[in-house]
Amino acid sequence: MQIPFLIAEEMTRIVNHPRPERVYVKVNSDFDSTGYMQPKSIIWKDGRVFKIDEVKDFRPAAVYGRTGDCYTVVIQGEMKYLFFERSDPRFASKFGRWFVEAMPASS
Repeated sequence: MQIPFLIAEEMTRIVNHPRPERVYVKVNSDFDSTGYMQPKSIIWKDGRVFKIDEVKDFRPAAVYGRTGDCYTVVIQGEMKYLFFERSDPRFASKFGRWFVEAMPASS
């Protein structure tokens, strides 16, 4: 059976489309009196600091098979997604870690 041209073209586009990679970052956060975590700035691995101007949205999100949260934030006037990946609850001292998604560098 032959795959119709449009479906085959769409499948090729999906397969060849690069997927974003997780880039783990340091995040300065505040916790309010009710326990909500509020990210304030992102520190890139080269030391650059990006102030989070506003948190537009927060929602629970499945993060690659783990529980986590997705924050829609505004940085320098642009909306970005900042993810918090929760750690295994058996390790109480390791609460979780932050990451952003970035397109892989083309080779």
